[in-house]
Amino acid sequence: MIALMAALPRWALMWLLAGAIFAACKLLTWWPHRRKAGAARSMGYLFLWPGMDARAFLDPALRPAAPRALDWVFATAKTLFGIALLAFAPQGPPLVRGWVGLAGMIFVLHFGTFHLVALLWKRFGVQAEPIMRAPILARSLGDFWGHRWNRGFHNLAHDHLYQRLAPKAGRAAAVMAVFLASGLVHDLVISVPAGGGYGLPSAYFALQGLGVLIERSAAGKDFGLGHGIAGRIFMAAFTAGPAYALFHPPFVREVIIPFMADLGIA
Repeated sequence: MIALMAALPRWALMWLLAGAIFAACKLLTWWPHRRKAGAARSMGYLFLWPGMDARAFLDPALRPAAPRALDWVFATAKTLFGIALLAFAPQGPPLVRGWVGLAGMIFVLHFGTFHLVALLWKRFGVQAEPIMRAPILARSLGDFWGHRWNRGFHNLAHDHLYQRLAPKAGRAAAVMAVFLASGLVHDLVISVPAGGGYGLPSAYFALQGLGVLIERSAAGKDFGLGHGIAGRIFMAAFTAGPAYALFHPPFVREVIIPFMADLGIA
């Protein structure tokens, strides 16, 4: 197995690791709620939905409102914007090409396609909320990570890590544990395939956890870091400022750019 993994292109190893983690998380979230719905809905949850809120998705009693025409337009526009970024990616220095291409992939998948999939499920009466909920509108760092960015991981971490740790270790320790777990997962999917940059994604998410704790502290509340202009500036400084450490150069050079080349983009 190790020899097979070593023979894979670095980008293929990234997708393999991401897929294995995703599959494990899917089973973990599906198992407690597997008796709520029939086999068809379970298969849909396991194989045709990127979210992790099995409780809502598998409950046939929940009937969401039908998607509006504007929802379809917005989801399609985000997908097309990602495609445009990918088309623009071959311009500029290698690292810039890689980061632009990576942004395009995130828009095509996480913001666009996954939103379209959520709308399709809602169209057929299944409660499936988009995993990205307009993170650019976040009013604070806590709002960004807790309600708007990758709701799939948030649901998983909240139910299976935070709620179990908070009563025993306290809320602050539980918050840091969630962010450190996210950092380790990202190091596995980003740094291991890249063969470098180890620890940088973990450091990025540790910083996010500290930022959330600062925001919730008495001093943070006095400075208004949880809302308004101060909250938005604080959120942007913590999320975008150190993003270089999350999607670090070894990952862009060794994984993203070769992946783009094999796709015929770069």
